Amino acid sequence: MSRLWYSGFSKFVRFILLLGMTLVLLSSHPGAVHAAFAEPDGSYDVVVVEHLRLKVPAEGRQAWLEAERGSWEPWLAQQDGFLDRQLLWDPATEEGTLLIRWVDREHWKAIPPQAVQAVQERFEQLAQAATGQSQGNPFPLVFEGELLLP
Repeated sequence: MSRLWYSGFSKFVRFILLLGMTLVLLSSHPGAVHAAFAEPDGSYDVVVVEHLRLKVPAEGRQAWLEAERGSWEPWLAQQDGFLDRQLLWDPATEEGTLLIRWVDREHWKAIPPQAVQAVQERFEQLAQAATGQSQGNPFPLVFEGELLLP
């Protein structure tokens, strides 16, 4: 009797664990869940990564991060198709690298240029205030591109 009870209990525990993992996956960003599923033809959705590099001198690193937090970070979080982003800094070249993941290229490129420009202006205002620079972009764009998953 106890062996039968243990077998049933073991199956119940496995079921609960599987259910819990499923709920965790479903509660994550909807785009991330969508990107993980196969298409009817057997292919997978393509995640595209926006790749940017900015000139960020060592003494301006914290100002850059503050300007990002006050402009791009909250704005990107509201965009349809946005998954996540990484901010990296290379001390050898004094460049900041931004890797911004989108569900697909269509979501990324559907954002109106005027909306992007408005956020860029906010970023530059915050960056100027943080660095004491009176005009222009304290952290100019060095490179702009995109990366695809293999």
